[in-house]
Amino acid sequence: MYATIRRYEGVGDPAEAGRRIREDFVPLISQIDGFIAYYWIDGGSGVMVSTSVYEDQAGAEASNERAAGWIRDNPGVVPNSSLITAGEVVASKSAQGT
Repeated sequence: MYATIRRYEGVGDPAEAGRRIREDFVPLISQIDGFIAYYWIDGGSGVMVSTSVYEDQAGAEASNERAAGWIRDNPGVVPNSSLITAGEVVASKSAQGT
């Protein structure tokens, strides 16, 4: 399992960004092979953080490419490029047992 965390700063309207992400972006990345989960987090003070989880590295890398393209094609939703951290999940636990 692989995960990607993207951090965005300077988001002026977190509610609108959340709406656009939910309605426009999530459908795009959930179609990537190996999709497991996606989370969009309002960290406060204009900071938004996303976490994408995929079965393999190829899915995680594809989500980063798709995110970069979506940000370019939708200026103003998040004003700055993201700081990306990605890698293999080496420990996890969820209510579903994974």
